[in-house]
Amino acid sequence: MVMELAEKIMMQAVSENIFPGGVLLVSVKDSVIFHGAFGLANIISGERMTTDTIFDLASLTKPLATTLAVMKLVQEGRLETDDKLGAILPESRNTDKEKIKIRNLLCHDSGFPDYRPYYLTIKDIPQKDRQIALRKMLVKEPLLSKPGEKTLYSDLGFMMLRWVVESVSEQRLDHFVADEIYKPINLKNLFFVDLNTKNESEKTKNKMFAATEICPWRGRLLVGVVHDENAYAAGGIEGHAGLFGAAPDVGSLLNRLLFAFHGISDDRLIVPELVKTFFDRQEGTDWALGFDTPAATGSSCGKYFSRRSVGHLGFTGTSFWMDLDRFVSVILLTNRVHPSRNNMEIKEFRPVLHDAVMIDLLERGIL
Repeated sequence: MVMELAEKIMMQAVSENIFPGGVLLVSVKDSVIFHGAFGLANIISGERMTTDTIFDLASLTKPLATTLAVMKLVQEGRLETDDKLGAILPESRNTDKEKIKIRNLLCHDSGFPDYRPYYLTIKDIPQKDRQIALRKMLVKEPLLSKPGEKTLYSDLGFMMLRWVVESVSEQRLDHFVADEIYKPINLKNLFFVDLNTKNESEKTKNKMFAATEICPWRGRLLVGVVHDENAYAAGGIEGHAGLFGAAPDVGSLLNRLLFAFHGISDDRLIVPELVKTFFDRQEGTDWALGFDTPAATGSSCGKYFSRRSVGHLGFTGTSFWMDLDRFVSVILLTNRVHPSRNNMEIKEFRPVLHDAVMIDLLERGIL
């Protein structure tokens, strides 16, 4: 059986409570080498994980929605990565935000803090006024450093990028990525859940979601509702979190980008030159534009992925890594925050799994 080692490690992770359940999808070029489901999607109901289970992708929203929206706008000539916020958002003019470039936000050296609990303030504001209030707080938030000076992974930077995308496109972020990226390539299991629209029931009907946290703040188990508090308070759609998806659709999207990177794509979803630009590691950092790259030591993708790889992690227990040289994609989706975010065992598990996948592929002569 292909991927025996990786499968064994996934089953062991469930038995050791690293996560209640997970889905692993491994592809090489355009061939799926392994796609398996393990454990439980919901420990309370006893629902088992399936290969089509929908996950709260958490920060995979950053590369798979917000960054792709920026790429699309750049491709259409409506935005440039060196454009400054002051030229796009009038509210940022005459503030310390006006000279922040789009590329600063994408590679996390804008100077924005990593996180602020804005939800504690906006939760008491009428829903229709929350986005305006949130953006006022973003503009007023003091920068911790000058743009381009220091790298600090930031949710706030991607909340600003949502604002940029919506200002330039004149569409809400979730509508723009659906219309311009997901629908054209028939991805039905990548979507945001708008918490303020009852029409969302058609989108989520007959879909099985992996449960996340029993949330102390919201006082209930979260299923099919965004886990991130700031995204939740904003209505379910944000630039840093809010995207839901299943492994096959994540894999399909990543393969489009991978093939475009190599110039062998048969569509123009994102042109190869642009994919190469966004996948290029930025000087003095481990970040590309919107995508992570392997750290010199201790990377979550383990020891065997080439330095020319891109990926990203999500707080709920999700991740993907693509080795651009070897055409390898590894997607790991888990519900490690179910029932509590205090379970941090996945940090040590990720590199072990990725090493096992690569060892399997190498030993079987697939690479």
